[in-house]
Amino acid sequence: MIYPMSDSEILKLYKNLGETPLECIERFRAENPVYKDMKMTYLGRLDPMAEGLLLVLAGNTRAKDEYLSADKTYEFEVLWGFDTDTLDILGKVTAGSGQMPKKLEERMPKLLAEIRKKKVQAYPAYSSRTVEGKPLFEWAREKKIEEIDIPQKGIKIFSIEHENTRLISKNELLDEIIRRIDLVKGDFRQAETIGRWQDTLRETREKDFLISSFKASVSSGTYIRGLAHDMGEFFETGAITFWIKRTRVGGYNL
Repeated sequence: MIYPMSDSEILKLYKNLGETPLECIERFRAENPVYKDMKMTYLGRLDPMAEGLLLVLAGNTRAKDEYLSADKTYEFEVLWGFDTDTLDILGKVTAGSGQMPKKLEERMPKLLAEIRKKKVQAYPAYSSRTVEGKPLFEWAREKKIEEIDIPQKGIKIFSIEHENTRLISKNELLDEIIRRIDLVKGDFRQAETIGRWQDTLRETREKDFLISSFKASVSSGTYIRGLAHDMGEFFETGAITFWIKRTRVGGYNL
């Protein structure tokens, strides 16, 4: 969908699972040749393991700053019992055996109350935030992340709700992780990450794992991956995002 402006347009694109924002834009250009040579910039990025609404400013991109501060709504799933270095399934498993949180349903209201209180969030180690001229993910890949202070930013959680929790078997979980990682192109350590997941799930005694679904409206720049990590710390089991879909950016909805 296209929203024309004076000398620019807002494009409402759907970023597919596994794509980068740039790949989404290039796919749109290929499908719409009239935009082939037009300057474009996305208004808020999405990780490869996230899908959903990607706003793109085409034409005069100087006005992009006014859109970058828009609050957003996400639907997302949390896989309990694991930690990874990227805080989602695209990362190497660093801890966990799939242990289920104790009294999950009983303690869920307390968890959500704690998440709503969050005012500050550290940038994930695998993010594009720059420190000393270099993105954090490069510091992490070079195993030098301990040499720097990871920056933080102020955030606001306007609302967060737990929708449901389901079981997934070991085989189903591994198949789905591999399927999703295989959608990602470029160098994201895919083979190494899949190998780590295979080893971890082979070694765990658990046969089934828990995945919980949530919906949250948050301020611009809030990392859903970071909220999932906080949930894992609350239950002392570890937790990562299994799936994320952005459904709203400011006044624009899917």
